[in-house]
Amino acid sequence: MGLLAITNAHVVPIEGQPHDGTVLVRDGRIEACGPGTTAPADAEVLDAGGQWLLPGFVDAHVHLGMHPEGEVGSTADVNEMTDPIMAAVRAIDAVDPFDPGFDDALAGGVTTVNVNPGSGNPVGGLAVAMHTHGRYIDQMVLRSPSGLKSALGENPKRIYGEKKQTPSTRLGTAMVIRKAFIEARNYMAKADPDAIDPRLEALAMVLRREIPWRQHCHRTDDVATALRLAEEFGYDLVLDHGTEAHVIADIIAERNIPVLIGPLFTTKSKVELRGRSLANPGKLHDAGVEISIITDHPVVPINFLVHQCTLAIKEGLDPVAALRSITINPARVLGLADRIGSIEPGKDADLVLWSGDPLDVMQRALRVFIGGRQVMEYDAGTRLPVVVDRKLPVA
Repeated sequence: MGLLAITNAHVVPIEGQPHDGTVLVRDGRIEACGPGTTAPADAEVLDAGGQWLLPGFVDAHVHLGMHPEGEVGSTADVNEMTDPIMAAVRAIDAVDPFDPGFDDALAGGVTTVNVNPGSGNPVGGLAVAMHTHGRYIDQMVLRSPSGLKSALGENPKRIYGEKKQTPSTRLGTAMVIRKAFIEARNYMAKADPDAIDPRLEALAMVLRREIPWRQHCHRTDDVATALRLAEEFGYDLVLDHGTEAHVIADIIAERNIPVLIGPLFTTKSKVELRGRSLANPGKLHDAGVEISIITDHPVVPINFLVHQCTLAIKEGLDPVAALRSITINPARVLGLADRIGSIEPGKDADLVLWSGDPLDVMQRALRVFIGGRQVMEYDAGTRLPVVVDRKLPVA
């Protein structure tokens, strides 16, 4: 791949102070950056002309490739709702890399996503963290599994209540999850190599703290149930959505539990969403909670990820915290902070060149690089992003 020097850029490294200078990329990784970095004579030079260079954004909660926009029912593969405990199913087995949403992600400067199963089941399945460009899923993967999805609240009680089976209430949902963990704990104690159960193996990964428990919850009482279950079984908890998490933000901060908050500008279509507000990310951050902002694509189109940040800033979120919420914070939640989320030597060269400050809605992503390879360039003539053909082999 050789040596690339992106010169004359306004570099926003996320970890460290913004500066004007050069970033060197060798063989897909960042080799050097900082005010004193210069371009070697043998480097391919890209003059940024003062444009802003940031790490690729990370959306840690999407259904990209599993639930394309406009597809419903049998054409969507996001929920296997034939049993409340679907711990063994894997998102990686249902992601279509040719979902148009992947191109939208690149247009919005998003280079990494965490694809989750849906929230129809108390235990929904294993998530996958992956890049947003490619033709073969296994080459796009950064971590699989990256967590085990679980849901509290309205969705599982509605799905199984309509089927006239357990769980049909919040207390029933919590009971089903408890029973699953107790069964997994007993399975681990027996450790019989001749009796492998993929469902219990997935739960055991959570109990061994190999992957986090990704808990879908909106209402404050559901957040409290999530904390209670994590305390009982001793796993690493991530709160997904956290619509009313700010109400008990002090408790969440004390336990050092991250909140992936969003989607932030949709209708309050369920009773558990009545507390939704663009002010909530700022309230969580001010209380000391590590936040990541998410789109839940296709609920909010993924290219609007950074715009949710801008609107949250308008309602009180610190701008530095806003950028961290779509870069290094979600990278840490995904266990990938050593590779992505900031511009630092040794990390993957997942970089986006912006026309200006991405928190300004008038600016746009002009070039996107994944692993040092340019995969998108904005065409000013057509006003469209031009994405490298996914059917072509990676150079």
